[in-house]
Amino acid sequence: MASWRAEEVLVVPRAEIFPDGAWHGFIHDDPHPYLSIIAECRQFRPRGEVEEDPDYQQIIPYLVFRHGDRYLLTRRLKQSSEKRLRHLFSLGVGGHINRVDVADEAADPVEEGLRREFEEEVVYEGGWSHRLIGLINDDSNDVSRVHLALVFEVTGDRAEISIRETGKLEGELLRLEEMQIYYLDMESWSQLIYDHLLDRERSAGVVAATPLMVQQ
Repeated sequence: MASWRAEEVLVVPRAEIFPDGAWHGFIHDDPHPYLSIIAECRQFRPRGEVEEDPDYQQIIPYLVFRHGDRYLLTRRLKQSSEKRLRHLFSLGVGGHINRVDVADEAADPVEEGLRREFEEEVVYEGGWSHRLIGLINDDSNDVSRVHLALVFEVTGDRAEISIRETGKLEGELLRLEEMQIYYLDMESWSQLIYDHLLDRERSAGVVAATPLMVQQ
């Protein structure tokens, strides 16, 4: 079996994504122009060459599953391939876009990658739709620094969803207020997404404006 370091993953030069300097955090106002930049400047490079190279942003479709007012919260277990994130909670599932995802050159690699990732990570028999709700750039740690997350909200018409590889992940559907107790143990991306979703629900009058724990 080929090493993960030899996998060819989709990247974009950091200078193309951030021509005016990198922003930090979660952006949700008009994120779609970044898809055009990715389409025009995308490259496939061996993951081992870019995993610690901040000159390239590895593009990660990150899928936040929702049914009604509940979201899928997962936790990485001991067998997770990403050692640096083991035991942390996550509001999404995601992964690299590989060259093998794009058998048809005319296909959209982001679209192909996100569908493959969703099917690999979860078992879901219901109908679902997705939409881009934001992007994340987080330079606060070594894992996030070389990745750019395209955050898609996946809306399902059934609540029955399960983790495919139960040795690597566990998960359940929870309301935002129910998962607040796990906030300090969430991956940094998930904390940013949680804050955005909570603000969105408060603006819509869905949840009460209770104080949010701040990471120490």
